Amino acid sequence: MAILLKIAIAVVVLLYPIAIYFGLQYIEPKYLALTLAGLVILRALLSKSQLLSSVKGLWFIILMAGLTVAALSFLQNSTLGLKLYPVIITTSFLVVFGYSLYKPPTVIERLARLQEPDLPPEGVAYTRTVTKVWCGFFILNLAISIYTVFYSSMAVWTLYNGLISYVLMGILFLAELIVRKFIIKKV
Repeated sequence: MAILLKIAIAVVVLLYPIAIYFGLQYIEPKYLALTLAGLVILRALLSKSQLLSSVKGLWFIILMAGLTVAALSFLQNSTLGLKLYPVIITTSFLVVFGYSLYKPPTVIERLARLQEPDLPPEGVAYTRTVTKVWCGFFILNLAISIYTVFYSSMAVWTLYNGLISYVLMGILFLAELIVRKFIIKKV
């Protein structure tokens, strides 16, 4: 049962911008803010992710930030807090990936070691570079996401945060897979 709930929450988080966009057609922002608060609390309670727990207290910070933006939207009955949630998520990934550069092993190295436990030094160096690339992506994504919050229409915010950012992540992921195949052939 818990696994189904985790999957449902993951789907809701992925579809969050689209759900907010369509939800605002029928529901006031303050009521969507209550839904966001519930989602944030459920996600924090159910997540045992080693990725996010690698930075001490990160889940608590995400929980507090999520509840703060939900409260902002609830109290002001505005969309601002609702629109800031993807910014919080991207920031949390940037913190995790960036912190892993400071305190190895990097996130990408941990993932690589799931497939290849005896990762050679060249592999460790490569995963460090890939982690830096992801950090760069998260910085760019964060900047664009913040821009859409404050300077774009709800439709543009939804398009970027609910589609374009995911497509860009997918492109980066696939590009890295292709590059890795070429690197492995050279070794």
